Order: sequence, then C-alpha cells, then structure tokens
Amino acid sequence: MDPQVHPRRDEGGFTLIEVMIASSILVTGLLALAYAYLSGFAVILTGQQDTIARQKAREAMECVFSARDNATLNFSQVCNVGNGTGCIFINGFEPLYQAGADGIFNTADDATLEQIWTPGPDGILGNADDVQVSLTNYQRQIQITQVSSVLVQITVTIQYTTPKGLSRSVVVQSYMSAYV
Repeated sequence: MDPQVHPRRDEGGFTLIEVMIASSILVTGLLALAYAYLSGFAVILTGQQDTIARQKAREAMECVFSARDNATLNFSQVCNVGNGTGCIFINGFEPLYQAGADGIFNTADDATLEQIWTPGPDGILGNADDVQVSLTNYQRQIQITQVSSVLVQITVTIQYTTPKGLSRSVVVQSYMSAYV
C-alpha cells in the first residue's frame, strides 16, 4: 500500500525577524514613555522652587513700582549704583535678602536672608508642624537700563540651584516712566 500523502498546509505564523522588529518597536515605545515620566517627575520636583523664584521676582518688581508710587524714591534714583547720582540699586546678583529700612529690595541696607514657611509633614500650612526654610540657594539681581530721560527698563532676575545642582533662573521685565 502506498502511504497516503497529505498535502502540506501553509500554516500562518510569525517569523523570528517579525518578532524581533515588533519587540524593538515595543521597547522604543516603552523607553519613550519612561523618559516622559522621568521628565514629568523632574518638573514636579522643581515646581516649588520655580514658583518661589517667580514670586520673588514679581515681589521685587512690585517693590520698585510701589516705592516710586509712594514717593519713597524719586525717578532719578531708579538706577543701579554707579550709573548716576543718587542711584540705590546694587549691581550684580545678591543673596535674597529681606528689604531693609527703606523697604526696597537690593539696596545697601538689606541684610537679613529671606525665609519662607512651608507645610510640615501633615501638608497643611498654618499649624505647629510648619517648617521655616531659608532661601540660601537663591540670588536676585535688579538691573535698571535707561531707555530715555523719562523711561527705564527694569529687569529682575532670580537665580537658584536645584537639589541636583542645576542652575535655573526666572526673569521678569517691565518698563517704568517718570510719570505716575
């Protein structure tokens, strides 16, 4: 008897090359996703410091405008030391000192390092477990540039160092005229 010959069926499946290509696409996607998560986590970790820097820059800008509006300063005094007579703003970066007796940041009478209160372990601000944090890793610069005889450009820059040692900065810029 003749053995019966069965016709060979074409069985579908994946070849080794197809599996390797699919695996490499999957690994690439997973690595991209992991990078996105790590980047997001880094933003979350520096979010508090960025917020502090932005607020301190705005606070310094508002201080300059308030001093002019309250007649604490003459418009001619709104300049960096050495750029005119009676200029009061210190050149270059200074530690984040509290405003001195004149009530204006980055002037010669500033001496006490700024501190802020942060929520303690319970996450609630305003109770006994709050933590006072000294802003030692922050620096502020107020740069005044004369645009015309009645207009100046004010640039407030806050620099700080992240816990990982990266330098970051926040810049707030505005114009001030001699007219209130």
